[in-house]
Amino acid sequence: MNLVLIGYRGTGKSHVGFLLGKQLEMNLISLDAEIVKTAGMAIPQLVERYGWDDFRDRETAEVHKAAANDGLLIDCGGGVIERPENIEILRQNGLIFWLKASCETIVGRIENSTERPALVDGKTFTEEVAEVLERRTPKYAQAADHQIDTDGSTVPQVVAQIVALWKKR
Repeated sequence: MNLVLIGYRGTGKSHVGFLLGKQLEMNLISLDAEIVKTAGMAIPQLVERYGWDDFRDRETAEVHKAAANDGLLIDCGGGVIERPENIEILRQNGLIFWLKASCETIVGRIENSTERPALVDGKTFTEEVAEVLERRTPKYAQAADHQIDTDGSTVPQVVAQIVALWKKR
């Protein structure tokens, strides 16, 4: 069975995934990193050149590849839930953990990041995060087997929560 991390960017998936992989002795795969490697360019350039639909197609292809394995720790990009088929594929052999955080926490963690292009044009960064988070929250909730609130928690605390739930499965 795979352990799958979903959630908006800035909720801690990458940091948690790194420590979780070490603690559970699982190979960690980042879907975004795989897309970058396959495309040969960073995500902002990829989206600028080919558009969001192409990016989502590449993401779905990486979901298929990762989910075909067993015993992986899969760090999904924040928008993986935009296509229900991705969750269906991941759920077949995976336990899905949604890492949650408030808009304020997310903005504080990633407002200076240049790793992703804007998702909503003509908005401030905080307005963009709030709007996208509002739209995606029901999708995350529906996809998740477990919800982990990362507001006010350290990465080791979040890892401990996931490990406890993973061992109970």
